[in-house]
Amino acid sequence: MAVEVVMPKLGMAMKEGTVSEWSKGVGDTVEKGEAIASINSEKIEMDIESPSEGTILNIAVPEGQGVPPGTVICYIGNPNENVMVNESVAEEIKPENHKKETPKNPDLPNLSISKNVDRVMITPVARKMAQAANLDIEKIQGTGPGGRITKDDVQKAIKRPESKPDSILIPAQSIEKTQEIPVNGMRKIIATRMQDSLQSSAQLTLTMKADVTALIKLQREATEIIQKRDDSKLTVTDFVAKAVVHSLKDHPKMNSAYVEDKIHLFEHVHLGLAVALEKGLVVPVIRNADACSLRQISKKGKELAKLAREGQLPSEEMNGSTFTISNLGAYGVEHFTPILNTPETGILGIGSAYDTPLYIEDTLERRTILPLSLTFDHRVLDGAPASAFLQTIKRYLEEPMTMLL
Repeated sequence: MAVEVVMPKLGMAMKEGTVSEWSKGVGDTVEKGEAIASINSEKIEMDIESPSEGTILNIAVPEGQGVPPGTVICYIGNPNENVMVNESVAEEIKPENHKKETPKNPDLPNLSISKNVDRVMITPVARKMAQAANLDIEKIQGTGPGGRITKDDVQKAIKRPESKPDSILIPAQSIEKTQEIPVNGMRKIIATRMQDSLQSSAQLTLTMKADVTALIKLQREATEIIQKRDDSKLTVTDFVAKAVVHSLKDHPKMNSAYVEDKIHLFEHVHLGLAVALEKGLVVPVIRNADACSLRQISKKGKELAKLAREGQLPSEEMNGSTFTISNLGAYGVEHFTPILNTPETGILGIGSAYDTPLYIEDTLERRTILPLSLTFDHRVLDGAPASAFLQTIKRYLEEPMTMLL
């Protein structure tokens, strides 16, 4: 009897998953545990493995189609075996029955966001193709049910010479061939979110340097004490996170979001920590970080980062941040321009610490300097209060004992 492969639930908050790519086709033989497709939700991408050995008999969900968790996406069985496709499942994944609700911004705790709904009827695959070809979907004649634009409609529009855009030029197009890499899955999500962030906010970046010589000394001493109890350690990033939390309580307007011409101030700090992955990045969230000790922030941050790198981080652990930290210090970067994780008001970039000679009063000393880069939304606050916030972070880092008292 054929085995049903279903769309998994990648976290409690997941409402829909999309097949970004099929690595196997109908008629292909697969082994148990072999990857057969890549799927993604809003912030997670992972491979689906075959639950048994056999042959791909039927692919029920095409690439680019979104379906609810638990929906059958393909069948695996013996060669030439007949598959009884569940009619209710087939009906569910029809494009005309798969309507999208008005999206809610997952990054805002307890806030309902209303947005305009795109009223052009088009299948997800057709929309993806039209975007890749830079076609205006309002000018494409749909031949599907109710005038819905289908994949074939977009392919015909692409073939028509008058439909081809002349505004996009490929460098050296007439000299050499290029390799085209489809943008899908997590990369597509990141691309969309980053572009939306820059287009929907007024971003400005301020830079500052903190003398963390005393902090480095404290961090090493604290780590020695902690490692006598367990195998954990405190990092400079842990101290920066704690400094940010304290600073957000001192400057509550930075712990906010700009939504629909209103500034929403949050009572608690839900701290996002950007984690780089092989295929992109995710932002796990330490909830109620303002109620956490330094060790608790350190432990929770490491646990979330580990789950993220293993592809096991639930989607609900990546929603609801009110401020984000991004660290590129491991790559030797000093100052950079982090992009806001909208609708948040701020994001702090941590650079690579370096040693330099510095006068302390009349004495030349060797000091450790940490570069900081703060991007903020100028719609929420101006340069002076944003600079004051960054100065407060700097003060906590240069006087680290004040964070622990």
